[in-house]
Amino acid sequence: MSKTKYSEKAQDKAGKVMHEFKEGKLKSSSGEKVKSRKQAIAIGISEAREEGLKVPKEKKKKK
Repeated sequence: MSKTKYSEKAQDKAGKVMHEFKEGKLKSSSGEKVKSRKQAIAIGISEAREEGLKVPKEKKKKK
């Protein structure tokens, strides 16, 4: 039995955000066009987290 880290809806949300990124329509909160794949994934996870979907906790930043 495998445990999934992300819920099905969270994966859908991230997929939609990646689709926007690939089309060049994804913008960050400051209004700038997103150019980084990592940044696009982070936005998708963040939006899923805001909706209360099952997403792993944020990692603590190293000093």
